[in-house]
Amino acid sequence: MKSSVFFLSFVFAAASPSFSAAELKTVDDFRSAAAKANAVLTIPNWEQSPKAVEAMMNGAIAKANKGLDQIGSQDLKAVTFKNTVVALDDLTYQAGLAANKAVIIKETNTNPEMRAAGENTIKIFQDWAVSIDYREDVYKAIKAFADTHPKLSGEDEKLLNETLRDYRRAGLDLPPDQRKEVEQLRKELSKLGTDFDTNIVKANAPVIFTKADLDGLPESFFASPGVRTGDDAYTVLANVTWQFNTVEENAKNEATRKQLYVIRDTLAKEANVPVLNQMLALRNKIALRLGYKSWDDYQTEVKMAKTGANAGKYISDLVTGIQPKFESEVAELQKLKAADTNDPNAKIEVWDWRYYANQRDKQKYAVDKEALRAFFPFQNVLDGMFNIYQSIFGLKFEKIAASYKWIDDLQLFMVTDSATGEPLGMFYLDMFPREGKFNHFAQFEIIGGKLLPDGKYQRPTVALLCNFSPPTADKPSLMTHQEVETLFHEFGHALHSIVTRAKYGRFAGTHVPGDFIEAPSQMLQNWVWEKKVLDTFAADYRDPSKKIPAEIIKKMNDESFSQLIRARPSFHISAT
Repeated sequence: MKSSVFFLSFVFAAASPSFSAAELKTVDDFRSAAAKANAVLTIPNWEQSPKAVEAMMNGAIAKANKGLDQIGSQDLKAVTFKNTVVALDDLTYQAGLAANKAVIIKETNTNPEMRAAGENTIKIFQDWAVSIDYREDVYKAIKAFADTHPKLSGEDEKLLNETLRDYRRAGLDLPPDQRKEVEQLRKELSKLGTDFDTNIVKANAPVIFTKADLDGLPESFFASPGVRTGDDAYTVLANVTWQFNTVEENAKNEATRKQLYVIRDTLAKEANVPVLNQMLALRNKIALRLGYKSWDDYQTEVKMAKTGANAGKYISDLVTGIQPKFESEVAELQKLKAADTNDPNAKIEVWDWRYYANQRDKQKYAVDKEALRAFFPFQNVLDGMFNIYQSIFGLKFEKIAASYKWIDDLQLFMVTDSATGEPLGMFYLDMFPREGKFNHFAQFEIIGGKLLPDGKYQRPTVALLCNFSPPTADKPSLMTHQEVETLFHEFGHALHSIVTRAKYGRFAGTHVPGDFIEAPSQMLQNWVWEKKVLDTFAADYRDPSKKIPAEIIKKMNDESFSQLIRARPSFHISAT
């Protein structure tokens, strides 16, 4: 959309109105409209103690097991689509709601004991989720229905086919002893995956630098909360993305860039290298036991790529196609480093590319990323994004009161159809970093969309967990243009979830093939490269009458189109 030939002229620059807590509506104010649309709105009851979290999960699994027993114990001559395949989707959906809450608790709660309880219950759920694939009684009931060769279509047909595919991929066709082995391997792999993620989130990597070490960084960085920790001591958290990026893009000292990069790149290394090795071995065993050539083939079967060979060819072709441009760009950055260091043989290391790409942008395109922050105060960006997406999709976002907040600045919004007033779902915003919180940017499903057994539609509730630079005593949170793009991208995932009309939880919202899931958000994020769009919200926070000049936006686009190095940041650049 960077070269789009149209623009939605009905996007307004006006900021969304603010409301005091006393003026905010609650979810109850929307229930009547939801009822007219035959829909259900739900805000979870959030457990407040580790014991309550454990009890929540145990209760959800016990209830689901009763449902499994009902499916598996029925007369195989009386099986129907509803009492087998749909019943399985219903019960796994309901149990999954408990798992979704446990994930949010694990990733956001300020109490370490609650986060640990969330992690433990996720492992319990994952173990159970694997085990239900091996309920032979349930499988026999579903297989008995499939053997009637029902005439299904659309989502119904897709649900049956993919459910049968799940059983095949779980190894239900294998002899009992081999099937049991695969089950145990899958359970172990699930636990290790959770351990791997938890180790990264727990990794707290403070690195202390002097002011001289951080020469080149903007003064606003030093004024950020928690950065200055002594007379000439500045603590940078390698695990906090915005701090890492600011140092890597601006620090003149290569030793500083290298030290921080290596620490971030090896977060939780001691704990996770053994875990990763175990995971790789387990993946290979599972794939081979199930008759696949490799884990690649096992994973891609359910994606658009279909085979590991197809995925590998796509990547290989992509690398081959961009390699000349990539090498040209690296050579350009090498010239800058050679001039900077007076070393004609200087090589661009992996900790160098952000810094020299930033210097190149300043010199060649006159684009100063730090200076541009002034045009992107967080609240203005958020309000502007809301206006754009409301206009594009015919929606209305309204802040409502949250009955429970896991952090004081948490916000909750209701999404409605702007034409009919039909409530479509809700989203939480948790935007700034803190200790123990998920340290990247992502959307998390809390309650997925689904047609319920009583015929009503459960509207979704999701959360956006981000880690933008927080406000300071004298400045609002100021975003880089890349962070603005990230916000537009992640909110795209939230909308993908919320506007769903899928019949079954399995297909609702972002429950799509893994190599498609990013496509909607990748398209939506491109709005932030259009001047007409940026003019609706990007303004200097010190003087809102000042917009980003057209020539700067053109240079930003030229700079973006010109570089491929961001597509290969994990490559050892000096080896090219």
